[in-house]
Amino acid sequence: MSALKQTITDTIKEAMKARELDKVKVLRNVQAVIKQIEIDKKVELDDAGILDILQKQIKQRQESLKVFTDNGRDDLAQKEQFELDVINEFMPQQMSEEELAALVNEEVATQNASSMQDMGKVMGALKAKTAGRADPAVISQLVKKALQG
Repeated sequence: MSALKQTITDTIKEAMKARELDKVKVLRNVQAVIKQIEIDKKVELDDAGILDILQKQIKQRQESLKVFTDNGRDDLAQKEQFELDVINEFMPQQMSEEELAALVNEEVATQNASSMQDMGKVMGALKAKTAGRADPAVISQLVKKALQG
């Protein structure tokens, strides 16, 4: 079992003992998504795979949060924000914009990337290097900016 998966399981146990039922519900949902993907792909996910799942869960909740906020549904927005906060506990420290920009520029130079056709290989390399420490949408924007000149 990966260390991150074990940490999630341990946190569920702690939350159950502390009777934090909302937190338990969120973490069990995450755990169910992980288990479903493992069953579908017939593999045991490592920490990188679990981080990908957590990033997708965060993105879904951020999109929902925006919709609820825009439509004045503060009750649902609060629920989504709580779930976001719980899931974010398991994410590594996020890279700053400056660190990310430097890494993008370095990778563009390393790959000799000069056009948008090179974006895929640059993004692939950066995804491996950032592993959950940066939002892929932000990375994509920075790569586009670097490749366009």
